[in-house]
Amino acid sequence: MPALDIKNLFKRYHSLQAVSDVSLQIEAGERVALLGHNGAGKTTIIRMILGLTAISQGNISILGAEPGSRKARNVTGFLPESVAFHGSLTGREQLHHCARLKSAPLSQADALLERVGLAHAADRKIRTYSKGMRQRVGLAQVVLGDPKLAILDEPTSGLDPISRHEFYDIVEELAQKGAAILLSSHALTELELRTDRISILSKGKLVANDSLSRLRMSADLPIRVTVTATPETVGDIHGKLGGHRVNGQLIEFYCQPQEKVQLLSSITALGSIVKDVDVTPASLEQLYRHYSGVSEEMH
Repeated sequence: MPALDIKNLFKRYHSLQAVSDVSLQIEAGERVALLGHNGAGKTTIIRMILGLTAISQGNISILGAEPGSRKARNVTGFLPESVAFHGSLTGREQLHHCARLKSAPLSQADALLERVGLAHAADRKIRTYSKGMRQRVGLAQVVLGDPKLAILDEPTSGLDPISRHEFYDIVEELAQKGAAILLSSHALTELELRTDRISILSKGKLVANDSLSRLRMSADLPIRVTVTATPETVGDIHGKLGGHRVNGQLIEFYCQPQEKVQLLSSITALGSIVKDVDVTPASLEQLYRHYSGVSEEMH
């Protein structure tokens, strides 16, 4: 049984079709990134999973339980984009309160404060916390009670680069314990190596749902190959292979995936006049644009 099973999901607001025939399953231990521009339907789907918005048509099952039911709530952890806590409570008091609600031991709450880097501020009022610190409290409360499904909406908002890295380490630990992870984010670059599957929404429809490598194969987007030469040999390489000279030492090529091996063979055959070769496949941002048809920056 999938931890999260969404089948033929629809959501209508009068004449507006916000979600249209979306089916998505997430297994235990799987990390899935849910991508889409503003208004694509991500938030609506998350709200339906949590039981906060009624389903117009279709079905959602959380380990066999209906959204919003006691069983579903007991196995679900949720981190909203704009996390808010009572400012007069300390971080420890807030997390102890969450632990009691989840019937989790208070010792786990204290350990999580340490794990998310808030041990030094655990007994300070939350109103003195920065946005990133409040986000870390939010992450800790998600992990409390070892949820079977964790839903994370723009979870790294307000976090510095080191904290982002630590956040994904915690997500990986959750997945290794068997939690299914649904992660919605606009920070595409950091998702490339941190998720098992990419699901892309556009205008309420699921337009892509596969691993990054298989999405690249299906999209058949050009691969960028950069050759590093020396100022003395760059002209020779350009004359033999063509390409686009970027500066005095770099030559840039673009080829289709099926042409990559032949191009690399031609480059290798030039021998020692080539100093280095860098191969860059289509990025997640390029794949997002390809599958969703969105040409403007996500924001």
